[in-house]
Amino acid sequence: MHEVELFIQDMAIIMLIAGIVTVVFNKLKQPVVLGYIVAGVIIGPHTPPYDLIQDEKTVHILSELGVIFLLFSLGLEFSLKKLAKVGATAFIGAAAEILLMIWIGYEIGLYFGWKRMDAIFLGAMLAVSSTTIIVKALNELGMKNEKFAQIIFGILIVEDILAIGMIALLSGVATSGSVDSTEVFTTVGKLVLFMTVSLVVGILAVPRLLSFISRFKSNEMLLVAVLGVLFGFCLLVMKLQYSVALGAFLVGAVMAESRHLHRIERLVEPIRDMFSAIFFVAIGLLFDPNVLVKYWMPITVITLAVVFGKLISCGLGTFIAGQGGRTPMRVGMGLAQIGEFSFIIAALGQSLKVTSDFLYPIVVAVSAVTALLTPYLIKAADPLSAKAVTLVPARVSGLMGMYSRWLESLQPTGDRAELTRIIRRILMQVMVNLALVIAIFLGGAFFVDGLSRQLSGWTPDPDVQKAIIWGCALVLSLPFLIATYRKLQALSMLLAEVSVKPEFAGAYTSGVRKIVSEVLPIMSIVGIMLLIFVLSASILPPLNLLAFVLAGAAGLLWLLWSKLVKLHSRLQIALFETLDEQPDDAH
Repeated sequence: MHEVELFIQDMAIIMLIAGIVTVVFNKLKQPVVLGYIVAGVIIGPHTPPYDLIQDEKTVHILSELGVIFLLFSLGLEFSLKKLAKVGATAFIGAAAEILLMIWIGYEIGLYFGWKRMDAIFLGAMLAVSSTTIIVKALNELGMKNEKFAQIIFGILIVEDILAIGMIALLSGVATSGSVDSTEVFTTVGKLVLFMTVSLVVGILAVPRLLSFISRFKSNEMLLVAVLGVLFGFCLLVMKLQYSVALGAFLVGAVMAESRHLHRIERLVEPIRDMFSAIFFVAIGLLFDPNVLVKYWMPITVITLAVVFGKLISCGLGTFIAGQGGRTPMRVGMGLAQIGEFSFIIAALGQSLKVTSDFLYPIVVAVSAVTALLTPYLIKAADPLSAKAVTLVPARVSGLMGMYSRWLESLQPTGDRAELTRIIRRILMQVMVNLALVIAIFLGGAFFVDGLSRQLSGWTPDPDVQKAIIWGCALVLSLPFLIATYRKLQALSMLLAEVSVKPEFAGAYTSGVRKIVSEVLPIMSIVGIMLLIFVLSASILPPLNLLAFVLAGAAGLLWLLWSKLVKLHSRLQIALFETLDEQPDDAH
C-alpha cells in the first residue's frame, strides 16, 4: 500500500506543478511543452527540496507511454501518401544531416581532448533529432499540416531507420574496434523488410477489424481495441529489438488508412496529452543545473553545433532535393535538437564501458536546452529566411534559381511521365510481393525451433521437419511469387517495346522483343529463388527432399494457377481500396 501511496503522491506533484507552470506559460504566450520541461526541472532531484519525487523509475516508465502515444498520433496524421510525396527529399535531408553531424560531433570531441570513442559516440548522438519534441512543438504551433512539417516527419522516419543501423555499427566498433558493414546493412535491410510487411499486412487487416468493432457503436470498445493493437504491435517490435517509437508510428500509419480515423484521434487525444506531459516532465527531471556550471563550455559549443549544424545540413539537403523558398530554412530550424535516440546511444556507450561518465549528463543538458529552443527556432524560421533573402548576393540567388529550374527540367513530361509512373508502380508492387515472400521464409527460420517441437510428434527426423516447414513457407508464398512473375513479365514486355526499336532490329524486332519479354522474368524468378535459398538456409532440407518439395509446389502451380492469381488479385484490390478510402466522421 505504501508503494501505491508514493506513486499517487508523485503523480499528484507532477500534474499539479505541470498544470500551474503550463498555465503561466500559456498566459505568457509561450509553448506549453517548455512549461512541462520547466516543471520537471522545478520538481527534479537537482532542485531544492530534493525529495519531491520518490520513484523516478516509475515516472520514466510512464514517460515511455508518452513517446508511444505521441508517435502513434504522428502516424495517425501522416499517411503513406504523404510519405511517398516527400520520400526523396526526406532521404537526402536525413543522409546530409547524419553525415555532417557525425563529423561535427567527432571533431568537437577531439577538440576538447576526449577519447576517440567518446568523440565517435558524441557524433552519433548529435546525428538524430527528437521526434517527440518536434511533434509536440508543431502541434502547439498549429503547423503540423504544412509542407515543411511533412518533410520533417519524413526525415525523422528515415533518421530512425538509419539510427538503428548506426547503433549496430557502434556496437561493432565498441566491441571489436572494427566496422562490420555486412551486419549494418543486414540490420537495416531487415528493418525495412519488417516495416514493409507490417504496413501491407496491417493495412489489409487492421482497418477491417476496426470497421467490425465500430458496428457496435461503442467508443469504449473501439478505444480498447485500438490500444490492444497498439501495445500488441509495440511488444512485437520490442521482441525484435527495434524502437518502440517506430512501432507506435507504424501502427498509427496503418490506422490512418481506416475510415474511422477521426473518431480514433478524438478517443486517443486525452490519453496522449496526459502521458506526453509526463514525458516532457521526465526530461526536466534529468536536467541538472550543476552540469551546466561544470561543463558549460562543452554544452555551449555542442548546443551551437546542433543548432547551426542541423540548420545547414538539413536545409542544404532539402534544397538539393529541389525544395525552394522558405522550406529549407524551416526544415533546418525545426530539426535543430537531439532527443530519444541520443539517450539510447549514450546508454549503449555506458553499458559497453567505452565512453566516459561525463558524456551522458552533457547530452541530457544539450537535449534539454535544444528542446527549450525548438519552438522559438521554428517560429523564427520565417523572419530569418526573409532576412536571408535580402542578404544573399544577386549572383548567388540567380544560381540557386537556375538550379531549381534545372531540377524541374529533369522531371519527365507527357508520355515519358506516364511511362515512368507505370514502371515505378510495377517495381513497387514487385518489391512489396518480394518482401512478403522473404518475410514468410524468414518467419519460418525464426520460429523453426517451436515448429520443430510441434512436428516432432509426427516425425522425429529433423530433415523431414525442415522439409515440411520450408514446403509450407513455399506454399504460402505461391500467390506472391506468381504475382511477382506476372508483374515482371508485364515490365519486361513494356521495356522490350520501348528499348527494342524497329530501326535497329529491323525484321527481327518482334522476335527480339519476345525473347526479352520471356527471358527477363524467368531470370528474375531464378534469382529470387536463389535469394530465398540463401535466406532460408537454416530450414532448407537436403537436396532429395528439396526436389520433392519443389515438385509438389510445381504440381500445385499447375493445378491452382488461376485460383492463386485470383486470390492475389483480391488481396491487391482490398489493399488499394483501403488506401483510397477517405476518413468518415459519421462512423
